[in-house]
Amino acid sequence: MGSDGGLRVDAAVAGGLTRVAQAAGTLEQRGYDCCWTAEINHDPFLPLVLAAEHTTRIELGTSIAVAFARNPMTVANIGWDLQEFSSGRFILGLGSQVQAHIEKRFSMPWGQPVNRMREFVLALQAIWSCWRDGTKLSFEGDFYTHKIMTPMFTPDPQSHPFPKVFVAAVGEAMTEMCGEVADGVLAHAFTTKRYFEQVTIPALMRGIKRSGRQRGEFQLSAPIFVVTGDTEEQLTTASAATRKQIAFYGSTPAYRTVLELHGWGDLHTELHRLSLQGEWDAMGALIDDEMLEAFAVVAPLDTVASKIRERCDGVIDRVLVGFPSSVTEDTVIALLGEIRGQPVRSRP
Repeated sequence: MGSDGGLRVDAAVAGGLTRVAQAAGTLEQRGYDCCWTAEINHDPFLPLVLAAEHTTRIELGTSIAVAFARNPMTVANIGWDLQEFSSGRFILGLGSQVQAHIEKRFSMPWGQPVNRMREFVLALQAIWSCWRDGTKLSFEGDFYTHKIMTPMFTPDPQSHPFPKVFVAAVGEAMTEMCGEVADGVLAHAFTTKRYFEQVTIPALMRGIKRSGRQRGEFQLSAPIFVVTGDTEEQLTTASAATRKQIAFYGSTPAYRTVLELHGWGDLHTELHRLSLQGEWDAMGALIDDEMLEAFAVVAPLDTVASKIRERCDGVIDRVLVGFPSSVTEDTVIALLGEIRGQPVRSRP
């Protein structure tokens, strides 16, 4: 939860550097709590420099930056600088990606992703401790070794705490690791409330217990598919688009376990077959109303905020939502307040 114990409401900003400053400023004005960038077809860190320069309150995070395309030292430098430049508002969100992309797109080694990610986070903490406290850098693991740090390469001290480190996780092992060594977990949109309650939360609590912390010291962040609109036509259009998104993720082997929990394992086989043939429209048609409502909040504008809050209640600490472009700014501001269950904050 946030420092006030309430639900935080975040948003993503996409695209290149030319639009991020204005987009981040708009998100801050509307009252969002965090602006997230993703490593898809643009670098995830550079936009946050501009976002930090043009905002004063909103948190700024990567969701995600691909950890295994980099090493802990380079990421530690970026995180340290962004934390200072943003006056302590940066959240470092990391993800493992999958083997094919790490080896064939990034030309980097792959293996034991959970253990490797755990070591990556611990290495970051060791490097930052060296810079802040002056302790000798002596980190040696199975995947990363950092033993040299001279004054020339040590950044100037700063008054802000270390950046929070969130890690993307779907499976139990990665989720449990997050609870042990990270500050938060970045759940995937292809997750149902049942999966959260039966798989994610128990795994998370095992890790948190091992770390000696309490649940309130940790944040679970999750994007949610939102199907909404003022008219039946808008709801139908939004539903069709969301069915295709759900079908796309459902065709991916890494997410089959989510479908299996609901007894929909056979659906993955068919979706995967159709994906290999490029039958995207046919895939979306396989997502029935029960599946749609398991993965998405489906409601008209006048009740969508309460439905989002209901989906998050007792499970999610910060939710990433987006609304159709047809929704007015005043309506978005009102919805944010309703989702939090409190009046929206005043604009800066």
